Amino acid sequence: MTRVPSRRSRVAVAVALTGAVSLALAGCSTGGSDTANTGGEGGSTISVAVTNAVTSFNGGTPQGNLDSNGMVGYLTGVSGGLGLGSFFTLDPEFNVVPEEGFGSFEKVSDDPLKVEYTLNEGLKWSDGEPITADDMLFAWVSGSGWFDDATLDEETGEPKSGTQYFSLAGSTAGLDMTSFPEISEDNLSMTLTYDEPFVDWQYVNPMDKPAHIMAKQADLSVEELRTLFEDSPKGDPASPAAEAIPELKKIADFWNTGYDTTTMPENKDLLVASGPFIVSDFVPEQSLTLSKNPEYQGDHKLAYDNLVFRFIGDSNAQITALQNGEVNAIYPQPSADTNAALDKMGATLYPGDQMAYDHMDLNMGGETFKDPKVREAFLKTIPRQQILDSIITPMNPEAEVLNSQIWVSANTEYANAVKENGYDAFTEPDIEAAKALLGGATPTVKILYNNENPNRVDTFQLVKASAEQAGFIVEDLGDPNWGALLSGGEYDASIFGWVSPGIGNSALAQIFKTGGGGNYNGFSNAESDKLVDEAQTTLDPAELEKKKIRIDAITAEEFYGLPLFQTPGLFADNGSISGLEYFGGQTGIVWNAQDWKLN
Repeated sequence: MTRVPSRRSRVAVAVALTGAVSLALAGCSTGGSDTANTGGEGGSTISVAVTNAVTSFNGGTPQGNLDSNGMVGYLTGVSGGLGLGSFFTLDPEFNVVPEEGFGSFEKVSDDPLKVEYTLNEGLKWSDGEPITADDMLFAWVSGSGWFDDATLDEETGEPKSGTQYFSLAGSTAGLDMTSFPEISEDNLSMTLTYDEPFVDWQYVNPMDKPAHIMAKQADLSVEELRTLFEDSPKGDPASPAAEAIPELKKIADFWNTGYDTTTMPENKDLLVASGPFIVSDFVPEQSLTLSKNPEYQGDHKLAYDNLVFRFIGDSNAQITALQNGEVNAIYPQPSADTNAALDKMGATLYPGDQMAYDHMDLNMGGETFKDPKVREAFLKTIPRQQILDSIITPMNPEAEVLNSQIWVSANTEYANAVKENGYDAFTEPDIEAAKALLGGATPTVKILYNNENPNRVDTFQLVKASAEQAGFIVEDLGDPNWGALLSGGEYDASIFGWVSPGIGNSALAQIFKTGGGGNYNGFSNAESDKLVDEAQTTLDPAELEKKKIRIDAITAEEFYGLPLFQTPGLFADNGSISGLEYFGGQTGIVWNAQDWKLN
């Protein structure tokens, strides 16, 4: 047995919540014909076991915002603002690593803030079409909300007038400018002009789906698509158009749902990639195969031909597959038993902290928790210390209950946040206080979680037992398809986790602003909305910290839910590959798959 320490013993970057829903066991499958040395496309193959089955080739939508979808997007192009077929990735210290084989970007002006992105000449999508500034322009259109003229309902976050075209898992924060981008004559550069200083300008990565594939959805050429963007008026929620722009609506509808699939699509347009990998096979509930993109011209030269994701939800089944040589590496749900089993078989372990935390959110848009007293009563029943002791303490005796929705304990801001936010008052249950708040009422609480994830099952059982002591009636809505159900709101509380990329602040709007793409529980607070907007343009670190601490405190005051614990991470291999290294961000085990080699 070998343990390879991560470069960071503890995560020291703020959890900005930009990202994919965290590790959840979305299906257990030990079948499939892939092995460590053969692949569907022939040649050398590396196989890795992951817990979640892929559900979409677009991780940028609320329903597609899952870790496994993001990993595929990262390898084939870009996902969550990072990708091997885009302008930058991250290293294990969460520093930006420019993809120099793809292009470059630079700030060309401070007042106003201007940033120019330039593509290298000769880049091609996997179908042979050129990568141009039109692709960057589409990425900006889809991410900026430029054409949106919707007014959102303050309680539900749903449009009550006008049109919201692209359904984003994140937010338009920072990109919702008033100047249309400038495109160079050679169609290789795009310049963004910001209305105000933007704290996260260096983390804007303007690549998304191919413009020529998007244009095709409205029977347009790429040139006609750019004309559509240039000639159509900017959306104005104060004066919404009588009808949506028909061509743009077709494109947005396709982007929103057209990439959702759990099998190899007949429409090969869904597979077009800019990164070193391209999807070549997809066996439902079993595996997805990535192969070399023959048109890729960047810096990453793969030392093998195929990368197979094996969907194995159960950690014990992952360990068996690793021991039997069915996979080269695994990305399991960490637990004391998992670690012990891997030690026993002599695997190489890569442990570390994830930029992730588990939490319970209350659905504030439903009837059950409409009354803040009922929300407070329920939170007073959550046995957070017991949950920690049951799940995390056996692996990390020094672990503590998490008391922030924004930071983890290693962050310098964390102690100041805990002093202000009040979450530490909910460490142990107070059943009598909960009963007093309920005043004899016995509300029914339906809890959504992944019932194929042992940690989430344990959390649910502990919450149920404690809450019922106060008079709550707890209903089990455990579902392996929990991720797709989060945005539906047909539950009263949810247990899941967030994974952050480890950089930036702009995604505060994703979670804590009315109508945010990841605001699944219907949280809406005018002060929080204002602070979230201000955070995007606050360049002074001390002032930014104050605003974020206040947002954190508002969530506690509103009885939003409770953070539970920071999630540990674990990779392991059986010695058949080299290059594996721990990374605690969204891209997980595959963050450096481009550097792996078979031994």
